[in-house]
Amino acid sequence: MTVELIPVKATPRSLAWQGDALVSVVGGGRRWGPDRSESRALFEWGFPFDAGTTSVTGPYSAVYQERGTKGVLLEGGRSLRELNRSYYRALNTDYPLALGTLGDGRDVLVHCPEEFNVLQIEDAATGERLTTGSREPEDIFHSRLSLSPDGRHLLSVGWFWQPFGIAMVCDTALALTDASTLDGDGLLPLAAVSGGEVTAGCWLDADRLVLATGAEEWYDAEERATAPPPPALAPRHLGVWSMAEGNWLHRNAVPDADPGVLLLPRGDQVVSLHGHPRLLDAATGRIAAEWPEVPVPLKATCFGYSRTPTPVAALHPDGTRLAVAQAESIALITLP
Repeated sequence: MTVELIPVKATPRSLAWQGDALVSVVGGGRRWGPDRSESRALFEWGFPFDAGTTSVTGPYSAVYQERGTKGVLLEGGRSLRELNRSYYRALNTDYPLALGTLGDGRDVLVHCPEEFNVLQIEDAATGERLTTGSREPEDIFHSRLSLSPDGRHLLSVGWFWQPFGIAMVCDTALALTDASTLDGDGLLPLAAVSGGEVTAGCWLDADRLVLATGAEEWYDAEERATAPPPPALAPRHLGVWSMAEGNWLHRNAVPDADPGVLLLPRGDQVVSLHGHPRLLDAATGRIAAEWPEVPVPLKATCFGYSRTPTPVAALHPDGTRLAVAQAESIALITLP
């Protein structure tokens, strides 16, 4: 398990694989080829975007302020349109945005363009709003949005007032016919995720969803004594939920490892980035490998007054290499 350091001229704020090359769309665009040489795009952004994401299925990417209100949707190096979100708690919540492809093949953008608690699905190419009709949203601050590989389900790892981190899953096909289905509890029962504070999640495949919890607990000692909590994901646990079965397949403690806010799927494993990268077995919660020599930011939740940036990393589609942004380099880890 080797770690190679690729020198960089400035700290990457986003990373994505294009074949065997790495690209960062933030700051005008940079590329590191298979020979590890760095090159720049022929355009610059006149606004201080500090985060970005790239669609794994389509030609689209986005740059945005992680704790701000502005962003830009891109197709290659071409700017398609400006993106906005509500100012309310924008300084305290990571920007909610996902790019992907629906089951019918349409490339879409999912974000909250007007209200912090109103999810919208838009055609990425045209900007057409695909979720229309009256809405009655809950007071949930959406963040950490991701579409399942088949585009059928949308995951939001956000928060509500205590504050407390929570996860919800919605059916995208149903949302296109009835947008109000994005406003309720969704398909993930609250009782299933109300034990520990959900801090991170990702899709293993079209059916299996991995969620991770931090140290915070919903039930205090008095509540436990009077009314035992439901069978939910406990603090500092890793759980695998089946959408088809509507139940947990696995729930296990992750010893000595807070999951942080970023999980990357790799077969039946996930990469967790909190302090340093760890490779976790999704079925057991055990640490299969870790790299303490590769530091990443300690960020516990997607909300709060702390402005700690989200760790920047990209897993190669073949699952063999993990690229992690450092201050003066990109750490390229060969995975076991």
